[in-house]
Amino acid sequence: MALIKSVRGFTPKIGEDTYLADNATIIGDVVIGKGCSVWFGTILRGDVNSIRVGNGVNIQDGSVLHTLYEKSTIEIEDDVSIGHNVTIHGAKICAGALVGMGSVVLDNAVIGEGAIIAAGSVVLSNTIVEPGSIYAGVPAKFVKKVDPEQSKEINQKIAKNYHMYASWYK
Repeated sequence: MALIKSVRGFTPKIGEDTYLADNATIIGDVVIGKGCSVWFGTILRGDVNSIRVGNGVNIQDGSVLHTLYEKSTIEIEDDVSIGHNVTIHGAKICAGALVGMGSVVLDNAVIGEGAIIAAGSVVLSNTIVEPGSIYAGVPAKFVKKVDPEQSKEINQKIAKNYHMYASWYK
């Protein structure tokens, strides 16, 4: 069973039909929406500030979500995919975005709707990633715009697949 821990008077709230892997850790001021999945070895540490996760979000194995004390929060909108071993530190990830494996997204960055962050990228603090664009590299830079329908199709397919994978574990 996942570790769900209260801290500083905050107890995590988990939406219905949300899968938490046995060794996922959810701490403090965390709210997770409906139909999400939080995979093995993932940590959502809302001890110093809030973490808000929308509906239909998948946060894959080994990812870490944390914030800066009294300075940054995490907001993840609906149908977002967070790849394996991603670190998100105090950023906003807009609806339908995909953050690729091993990426780092730093404080006050905003990943626009339907955007794709390529695997292994580092999105620096205060970076604004335009909706429907691909960013890659260290530090992450604009690569190209993607067709909105193509982006939506790819990103929603991944999100839906993770909902199906989660059903295998229930």
